[in-house]
Amino acid sequence: MKTQANKIPHFKSEADEREFWAKHDSAEYINWKNGKNVTFPNLKPSLKSISIRLPESMIEQLKVIANKKDVPYQSLVKRYLSEKVREEMEIRA
Repeated sequence: MKTQANKIPHFKSEADEREFWAKHDSAEYINWKNGKNVTFPNLKPSLKSISIRLPESMIEQLKVIANKKDVPYQSLVKRYLSEKVREEMEIRA
C-alpha cells in the first residue's frame, strides 16, 4: 500500500522550522526509503576558540596522557569534553 507524504509547510523563520520538527515526525513528510547517502568531504565544523583557566598540574597531566596516546594535548582535551558532553546528553534524553 503506497501512502502519500504530507506537504512540508513553508516556514517564516528557522525558529518556526525547529519548533515544527520538534513536534512532528519527519516520516509523515519524507519517504526516507528514497533517500540517498551522501558525503561532504570538505565540510568542516564551525569552531570557536575559547580561553579556559586550568591548574598547571592538570595541564601537565594532560600533556603526559596525550604524549602516551601520541596526540596533541588540546585534541585530547577536546575528545574528553566531547565524550563527557555526549554522556550527559544521553542521560538527559
